[in-house]
Amino acid sequence: MNASPSAGLPRIVIVGGGAGGLELATRLGDTLGRRRRADITLIERGRSHLWKPLLHQAAAGTLGIDDNALNYLAQSSWHHFSYRLGAMDGLDRARKEVLVAPTLDEETGREIVPRRRIGYDILVIAVGSQNNDFGTPGAAEYAIALDTPEDARRFHRRLVNACIAANTQTTPLRPEQLKVVAIGAGATGVELVAELHNSTRVLAAYGLDRIDPERDVRLSLVEAAPRILPALPERLSAAAAAELAKLGVQMHTGKRVTEVTATGVRTADGDFLPAELVVWAAGVKAPDFLRDLEGLETNRINQLVVRSTLQTTRDDAIYAIGDCAACPWEGHAGNVPPRAQAAHQQASFLLRQIQRQLQGRPLRDFRYRDFGSLVSLGEHSTVGNLMGGLSKGSLFIEGHFARFIYWLLYRMHLHALHGFWKTVFLTLARLISRPIEPRIKLH
Repeated sequence: MNASPSAGLPRIVIVGGGAGGLELATRLGDTLGRRRRADITLIERGRSHLWKPLLHQAAAGTLGIDDNALNYLAQSSWHHFSYRLGAMDGLDRARKEVLVAPTLDEETGREIVPRRRIGYDILVIAVGSQNNDFGTPGAAEYAIALDTPEDARRFHRRLVNACIAANTQTTPLRPEQLKVVAIGAGATGVELVAELHNSTRVLAAYGLDRIDPERDVRLSLVEAAPRILPALPERLSAAAAAELAKLGVQMHTGKRVTEVTATGVRTADGDFLPAELVVWAAGVKAPDFLRDLEGLETNRINQLVVRSTLQTTRDDAIYAIGDCAACPWEGHAGNVPPRAQAAHQQASFLLRQIQRQLQGRPLRDFRYRDFGSLVSLGEHSTVGNLMGGLSKGSLFIEGHFARFIYWLLYRMHLHALHGFWKTVFLTLARLISRPIEPRIKLH
């Protein structure tokens, strides 16, 4: 539904259509929007949504973006909210208006949507995060950060092109050819190299008979911390490292990257790792436009500082959730970690919080529950730890059970967006179509 805001209804504007923002817009639309108790608007620069934890699979080609993306315009029609195409680039708190940059045609560069101001009574900022290259020389020019589906498409296209070029050339491979370096051994970097181990072998099997993946393809991780997955428990890190070692992944820990070039990566100790493809998966920050946004408090990585109610510290009409919010974690020295489960919990909480605010009832405090972490190692394994109701401490899991839990997490996200029956039908349709499709995307 893309009608103009209805006069007299509270205007709830959500900026950012990631996991938290889209779930919140959908659920507010299904409750307040459908009953005409509020006007719900989602502002998003993209035209379709892909769950961010799937980006490494899209980059490797083991998951088709178009087959798994959700169209914002269709979702808004089905769930009683308005979708506005555009990127927020400013805020007028005095007039309670979001400033939205013009949208340009990708091919012609012509303006298709002019600069606008969209008014709000309640504003929720859920613009997520992006990788932080810390200004490392060459990173912006030569490394790809998997922040968006477009980044994943670009990486996969370059991967396929690199394999085709290597298969057709008559001269020996250059030192950097068919070598991939992932900078940052957090979940994204680890999951990507594991997925690439499988996809490059499948790709070679589709007629690229002059490539020997065991001999020619090299996958490497570079991590400044002493171990991979430094933010997760040591047992999980050790299990993942053991699995990656079996796959032949080279892990360079305790190394800080000082430069990225067209042919590789240089580290602080003078080592040079040749690479045709470099992925920057280290560090995280909120978008730069949030820094000092109309006087709102931000931290050193541009996150909006919020109170336990999820309201920003300097404006009660503005909330922030997900990776772009610096939210206190009760009982911990740091903030709530930037994870999909945190965005999901905050979206569910804010649905009730906004309803309480509109009813004039006292607001409640958000309490994050850590249910553990899972790291997918492609078709080879999944490792993780479960916390919360299943055990008093942390329960280490791996193998088929861990893979099932990882699979279930995405279905929970689909359930929040589509409901039970549509999620069941979507899952069945993908299971039925999978045997008749290539195992990886070939274009």
